[in-house]
Amino acid sequence: MIQTGMLIATLLALPVLAHASCESVKANISHKIIQNGVPKSGFTLDIVPDDQAEQAGSQVVGHCENDSQKIVYKRTGRGDEGSVPDSADSWQDAPTQ
Repeated sequence: MIQTGMLIATLLALPVLAHASCESVKANISHKIIQNGVPKSGFTLDIVPDDQAEQAGSQVVGHCENDSQKIVYKRTGRGDEGSVPDSADSWQDAPTQ
């Protein structure tokens, strides 16, 4: 009975863990972009479903949740060209088994 309860608790926690993974990927990308000289107020990063990743003025810079979610970068403020600094690598979460 305890094992069944733990299994149910684990299954209920999976969506939360997957979202946390996307948040950590997003945080890593944000940190790298800021280290490359882009001010925090100069860009946005959004987690979007894979089928919504192609947004005008944005660029996919990472993915998570087994590639079902994309992290898109958009430059804000002056010179809204939407390009990611050259040294900002694409990130992804570790594959789940």
